[in-house]
Amino acid sequence: MSKTKLEEINRNIYDIKNKDEYDFKIKKGLTPEIIEEISMQKKDPDWMRKFRLKALETYNKLELPTWGPDISELDMNQIATYVRPKTTLSNSWEDVPEDIKNTFDKLGIPEAEKRSLSGVGAQYDSEVVYHSMREDLAKKGVIYTDMETAVRDYPELVKKHFMKCVPVNDHKFVALHGAVWSGGSFVYVPKGVKVDIPLQSYFRLNSPESGQFEHTLIIVDEGASLHFIEGCSAPKYNKINLHAGCVELYVKDNAYLRYSTIENWSKNMLNLNTKKAIVGKNAKMDWVSGSFGSKISMLYPMSILNGEGAKTEYTGISFAGAGQNLDNGFKVVHNNKNTSSVVNAKSISKNGGKCTYRSQVRINENAKGAKSSVSCESLMLDDISISDTIPVNDIRTDDVEFSHEAKIGKISDKTIFYLMSRGMSEEDAKAMIVRGFAYPISKELPVEYAVEMNNLINLELEGAIG
Repeated sequence: MSKTKLEEINRNIYDIKNKDEYDFKIKKGLTPEIIEEISMQKKDPDWMRKFRLKALETYNKLELPTWGPDISELDMNQIATYVRPKTTLSNSWEDVPEDIKNTFDKLGIPEAEKRSLSGVGAQYDSEVVYHSMREDLAKKGVIYTDMETAVRDYPELVKKHFMKCVPVNDHKFVALHGAVWSGGSFVYVPKGVKVDIPLQSYFRLNSPESGQFEHTLIIVDEGASLHFIEGCSAPKYNKINLHAGCVELYVKDNAYLRYSTIENWSKNMLNLNTKKAIVGKNAKMDWVSGSFGSKISMLYPMSILNGEGAKTEYTGISFAGAGQNLDNGFKVVHNNKNTSSVVNAKSISKNGGKCTYRSQVRINENAKGAKSSVSCESLMLDDISISDTIPVNDIRTDDVEFSHEAKIGKISDKTIFYLMSRGMSEEDAKAMIVRGFAYPISKELPVEYAVEMNNLINLELEGAIG
């Protein structure tokens, strides 16, 4: 093994495959008849059925993205957009079918719930199979449920916010999501309520040649606060799977939301996810993001700072190995005075993997006194890997503080030699460098909050140098 080439990650825990058994699986393809069938299976209200059909029309009008990784291998005629597992929604793990429960057990979800979470939702293929929340939060008026229940039980709240933050015509895969969405989470935190212990949703795709299109809608009302954790994984197949979820976040005046994600899809997955937040006056939106596993990823969380004094911070890392093309970044729009954004993005590439940091910072004319700091760092672990940085900084006012720095480099042979001269093995020296590089995101994911999320990131880093 050369000095900078690392072993492939061992994904055995996450590559657990259950039999492809289901209660219902929609036929492959994307037609109005298929959308009508999904809507009927979901027992949609009429407004949602019409919304889906309109979204399909938009999808058919929009072109594939002309920038970023080549996704021409995606053939929607080979993707089943709805798979209902052989179970119904339960608030007890004991009622979840054994094979599905065992999968989540091995991923550490029930144990994490007992130790460090105030609520958990677990989705398997296209349906949420388990959901629970602490009673004390419910008594305070906190709503945490699956999206289908929210559409039925809180129609006015959902209709007011659903796909308003992320409009259907945003891009082709948002329109696809609007047509076929299923599952996901709905959270409403009332004014002034502080949720001190995180809520978490976990998404598991099991069925081959299928897609997962969960919708997450979170509203943190004035003066409230929440930490929401999202995890996802899938076993590896030799056919393409698709993930095109959507996350809409509303952070009202003086509120706070932290949204932490580890995306650990398998290397046959196209991860075309969309996440966006609207941030009010003196409110703060924090993103913590890790992108691992997928064959192709196009993921750019976005904060729209609408309120005076609104703040956002993004801490993200991606790790690309052989055959992976991870195109990630962050977008922020400053729309008001004294807004601020801090971006800290890191990437690691090995064995010919490609990482791209693609970002946009826009500070509009009326955003006087805005501050923005952007830092992106890339670490290549060998001579065949690729790392690109493609920032767009659009500054439309002079009354602004703005800084941008980018660093791309390899593990230094001199650094390895120095550490080895102090008694460390070559593997331990590499491990120290990689873990030190990834520390900014590791420290944002403490064990007491999300055990299995730490397992994901540790597995990626430990397996890589094992």
